[in-house]
Amino acid sequence: MIETAAADLLAQGIVPLEMTQTDVFQAIQSDQLLSASLWINIALAGLSILLFVYMGRNVEDPRAQLIFVATLMVPLVSISSYTGLVSGLTVSFLEMPAGHALAGQEVLTPWGRYLTWALSTPMILIALGLLAGSNMTKLFTAVVADIGMCVTGLAAALTTSSYMLRWVWYVISCAFFAVVLYILLAEWARDAEVAGTAEIFNTLKVLTVVLWLGYPIFWALGAEGLAVLDVAITSWAYSGMDIIAKYLFAFLLLRWVVDNESAVAKMASGLGSASGGASPADD
Repeated sequence: MIETAAADLLAQGIVPLEMTQTDVFQAIQSDQLLSASLWINIALAGLSILLFVYMGRNVEDPRAQLIFVATLMVPLVSISSYTGLVSGLTVSFLEMPAGHALAGQEVLTPWGRYLTWALSTPMILIALGLLAGSNMTKLFTAVVADIGMCVTGLAAALTTSSYMLRWVWYVISCAFFAVVLYILLAEWARDAEVAGTAEIFNTLKVLTVVLWLGYPIFWALGAEGLAVLDVAITSWAYSGMDIIAKYLFAFLLLRWVVDNESAVAKMASGLGSASGGASPADD
């Protein structure tokens, strides 16, 4: 498996931390299971971009167009990020700290995934917030907490000085995640009822929450956490969740927007009111 690649290189007198991109690229390609998990995402992201552009060709309402732009950014970010991963640009071999199951071993760490999530998941939340008719405060809070979740997750993956601190970063990341979950499950669910988009929002909400919960679980089980699963298996788990949580999610959302553009156009301008109560004009 890929964890042994660094050990083999060390036996040949090569220091993994000083590997060139070509060395890392070759290490990734040598593990067919790992490389396939990356290439399939590049292919599906490319197909998704073409499909979504075609689906949105006749959308004219500004709010619907904004949902399309935010959603289209998801596969655009993904194809860029996965290309960085498969090329070795955003992958490193890191020595696991004392206390880790692989302590002292150089483990392939695809830290570029966190860049993907930090840029793509806010776009998903923006699209969901617009769909729910949420106000700017809730949208800003959700996006900032989401970015905080991804950045602290990256810190957990890159910390090699202390095994305990890896888990401290993990807990901080999960705390940010809890904020995002609250907004999705409580605040935006109520907003969607007021906006009249509850049916499609609830479908996408459940899809998003269930799949997003899988990421911290597989982090904990993967080589970055408890090392129950190796890098290739964890990569496939992440890639599989990305395919559903990004591309399938985007397709379902954009198909609904195309079929219900008039309903989107009738939603309040901007990002909704601060509460679901009646406005002064309704009194």
